[in-house]
Amino acid sequence: MRKQKTIRTAEQQLLLEQLKNVAEGLGQTLAPFCEVVVHDLLDPAHAIAAIHNNLSSRELGDPVTELGLARIADAAYPAVVANYANSFADGRQAKSTSIGIKDSSGQYVAALCINVDLTMFHGLQSVFAQFSRVDTGNGGAPQESLDPVGADGIRRRIDDYAARLSSTPRALKADERRALIVELREAGCLEVRRAMEIIAQHLGISRATVYSYAK
Repeated sequence: MRKQKTIRTAEQQLLLEQLKNVAEGLGQTLAPFCEVVVHDLLDPAHAIAAIHNNLSSRELGDPVTELGLARIADAAYPAVVANYANSFADGRQAKSTSIGIKDSSGQYVAALCINVDLTMFHGLQSVFAQFSRVDTGNGGAPQESLDPVGADGIRRRIDDYAARLSSTPRALKADERRALIVELREAGCLEVRRAMEIIAQHLGISRATVYSYAK
């Protein structure tokens, strides 16, 4: 079915086009860890009008989010919702800010959404933790973790491994990923339900590749 053209005023069209320019500038400035999206709230079924540094695997013309629907339904909805917890489809943690744009009549016509991938920053936290760690004088006893191994535990181990290499999970080279899989196997992480899928998503590679490393 052919998409029906959305009718908007000249002012509303101008606001949308100007917001696209703002999004492009922010996207170039905040690359690569920040996704910037423009939502056309006058066309909720095909709301995504621009997307830069695509981290969520969405496409132009995809529908509006729940927050966008809330703004469409209520002109009194807050114009700025900042720093709220979010997550991408593959489980990566994100921090999001959404800014609604109204026309002169007070109607929400668009929204600028900023989604920050926290994976890289968690990796940097691990780097700093590794750098600042001191010997507590444990007499040579091996270190151990009493944390139960699960999805979050696997992701933490991957972040820690990448941090030791001053890298991030998705920037690891093939030989580094193979060595990582060995460490995860020795730690019993590969026995966790959906372990291969969790590892693949966190590294940004296919499950088939993870299986090949695990052989």
